[in-house]
Amino acid sequence: MSFPPEATLADVGEFGLIAELTPLFSQGEQVLVGPGDDAAVLRIRQGHVVVSTDLLIEGRHFRTDWVEATDVGHRAAAQNLSDINAMGGRAHSLTIGLGAPSDLPARWALDFAAGFAAECDLVGASVVGGDLTRCDQVVIAVTVIGACIQAPVLRSGARPGDLLALAGRQGWSAGGLAVLRRGFSSPRVLVEAYRRPEPPYDAGPTAADAGATSMIDVSDGLLADAGHLATDSGVAIDIRTDALDLPEPLHAVAAATGVDPVSFVLAGGEDHSLLATFPEGAVPNGWTVIGSVAAGDGVTVDGAAYDGETGWTHF
Repeated sequence: MSFPPEATLADVGEFGLIAELTPLFSQGEQVLVGPGDDAAVLRIRQGHVVVSTDLLIEGRHFRTDWVEATDVGHRAAAQNLSDINAMGGRAHSLTIGLGAPSDLPARWALDFAAGFAAECDLVGASVVGGDLTRCDQVVIAVTVIGACIQAPVLRSGARPGDLLALAGRQGWSAGGLAVLRRGFSSPRVLVEAYRRPEPPYDAGPTAADAGATSMIDVSDGLLADAGHLATDSGVAIDIRTDALDLPEPLHAVAAATGVDPVSFVLAGGEDHSLLATFPEGAVPNGWTVIGSVAAGDGVTVDGAAYDGETGWTHF
């Protein structure tokens, strides 16, 4: 770092910060022109190009007293990489837009970038450009580009008779958020799950290869996102609670907060697990069957309507 640790963004300036950020991001073989020009130039050797964009806003999606800048970087990258994963693809390139107050410590931006880069390294993706601007609060906009070698798995392909399956942790981030809201930091494993999700990055391509008929990233809540599959596919989905994993830390937080531990799994988001439907006999290793698909519409839990919270709403 070529500037004092206490320097702010106003002290460093836009181009000074860019000069510090650029070396943090390694460039993959798909990058013909990376950061520094008016636009990046990428190549894809085969398959389909898939693109997604997400926003994170300070105070809405994260609090700096709950998560360090490095964690915010991991979270910002993970939620975008997971969107490509949910299509059965693999992310390879990302751009970042960062709006921030002029008095934000420049060290915060560098730590954020380090976390972002470390998460991207898990899938071999490159940050190929972005933008910086002054803003009243921290605003992060990320666009991710990836490739699907086979046909992308959409939300609209589930069929009656399919099995509903889940890959990855589910409800852990919600449990961690419940802990932080009460001013505590234990169980630490759940708090860390909230701060740094662990999406099952290999599960998406595996599901696509196995013949998944529909798939979605669970970012807003298991029930809410199952509802998207049901609506887009024109089917009914039933989730079995006896098939859901309820680790001991979730039971501990549920007991302390007076809620049913199942609610964390059903309504929790931000673990970025994957939810998919498969023909019977096609569910691959690493996936757990948690329900079924039938003719009809809507989502039920254990065969009945669910009257609790179903997930996050943005408005």
